[in-house]
Amino acid sequence: MVRLPLSPDELERGRRLGALLRSARGDRSILDVALAAGISPETLRKVETGRIATPSFASIAAVAGVVGLSLDALWAEVHPPSPEGPTGGDAPGPRVGAARVWS
Repeated sequence: MVRLPLSPDELERGRRLGALLRSARGDRSILDVALAAGISPETLRKVETGRIATPSFASIAAVAGVVGLSLDALWAEVHPPSPEGPTGGDAPGPRVGAARVWS
């Protein structure tokens, strides 16, 4: 299977994601956080540096849980809403209770 190249927007989101996770990790070592999240330290290092711009949801959810970030907060920081409002199926829909409904 051939993977299409990532767009500049996707690469930038990957850099923002990595910077946010790195900041949330604080003084904890990459090794401690990666092992607690069940991923390799090399994977976490690549995510934090933006070399893996589109990591798996499971990996990000695990790291976010270890460093104390909610997935809602992570989404809001990495994928801010556009000034024109939500477009297409990529933007979150209305909130229902504590869950987000995706359109």
